[in-house]
Amino acid sequence: KMLCGRKKSYFAAAVCIITLTSMVTLSYLRLQRLSHLPKIIQERSRCRGKITNGTITPLKDNRTFIISPYFDDRESKVTRVIGIVHHGDVKQLYCWFCCQPDGKIYVSKAKIDVHSDRFGFPYGAADIVCLEPENCDPTHVSIHQSPHGNIDQLPNFEIKNRKAETFSVDFTVCISAMFGNYNNVLQFIQSMEMYKILGVQKVVIYKNNCSHLMEKVLKFYMEEGTVEIIPWPINSHLKVSSKWHFSMDAKDIGYYGQITALNDCIYRNMQRSKFVVLNDADEIILPLQHPDWKTMMSHLQEQHPGTGIFLFENHIFPETVSTHVFNISSWNTVPGVNILQHVHREPDRKDVINPKKMIIDPRKVIQTSVHSVLRAYGNSVNVPMDVALIYHCRVPLQGNLPRESLIRDTTLWRYNSSLIMNVNKVLYQTVL
Repeated sequence: KMLCGRKKSYFAAAVCIITLTSMVTLSYLRLQRLSHLPKIIQERSRCRGKITNGTITPLKDNRTFIISPYFDDRESKVTRVIGIVHHGDVKQLYCWFCCQPDGKIYVSKAKIDVHSDRFGFPYGAADIVCLEPENCDPTHVSIHQSPHGNIDQLPNFEIKNRKAETFSVDFTVCISAMFGNYNNVLQFIQSMEMYKILGVQKVVIYKNNCSHLMEKVLKFYMEEGTVEIIPWPINSHLKVSSKWHFSMDAKDIGYYGQITALNDCIYRNMQRSKFVVLNDADEIILPLQHPDWKTMMSHLQEQHPGTGIFLFENHIFPETVSTHVFNISSWNTVPGVNILQHVHREPDRKDVINPKKMIIDPRKVIQTSVHSVLRAYGNSVNVPMDVALIYHCRVPLQGNLPRESLIRDTTLWRYNSSLIMNVNKVLYQTVL
């Protein structure tokens, strides 16, 4: 009996402790939620503040850089600001919303979510997320370190994606960070024309700098309506590394802020593109079983319902190993690589996983890194190599391999006649 009584009292104590812990946790979460709710701080007749149009805007602390705010109602009604922050120094930020027509200024405490893939650099991509005021659809927001101050002194950013749109395109390619006085003109044009053959209608390029000749080519594609250029002067604000990891080059941020650009590109195209393709200008996702991306993606979506992220394996076609087929004399004067002459790929390395690039449904992605999505609503699928692979023509990774150890893969040649004709048209209007 005594043993039973003791057991009962232990059980009652455990129930009490669990109940008390739950109540404390719930109270804490409620307080946390309340601390992030918008509060009116000013009432005025109209909203002022300087509207900012630059791509990268530093705040006064010079530790926070705002790229662009986006409306996101997939979970609750929030403004999600894509930015770059110093992971250790930026602890507190506030969104200042101006509600029209009553002119009330609301302030919300931001949740600062620094992306996990920072690769050791002090600065990284961040989502600065604020709950929006009820009964108000703010069109602009200001970001500040304090809930107090004068909104007239703060930069004002337009909140994009406020209005729902119908998709204007099926595929948008995001090319992050064109830098290093980029001059691989021939390969760039070939990639662009391959994208178009495969079904791309839009290519968004975050441009840091490129050669004068490349500028001419970009101008042609902009006028054609294919390319959208987002200026990316990140080195005006931070010491940038051209390496992906801090241990290789100890600067402020890695690879010209590539991850931030990719995340911005996803949100920028969330409402206007059915799919967003995240790859570099020297990479082409080549379908092996389908003629184009639209047919391939329809097939993949049928096979994998509810999937929002499709990962494709990267394969190196070294530019040091070439074939004499498609040696087109007029192309020899154009700087850059002729991809049609590089059809030997490196074999897989033992115990080395090939990196992947992605075709995603942007509405299912919350945060992305370069080779995988960090947070999403849908599942991820690795697309088998017999369905598609990434043709990546660049300097070799296995430079010591003899030619006979490489795998001859002429998949690209399927498109040769259309590709040559289209590339010639662009060259004659731009370079030649």
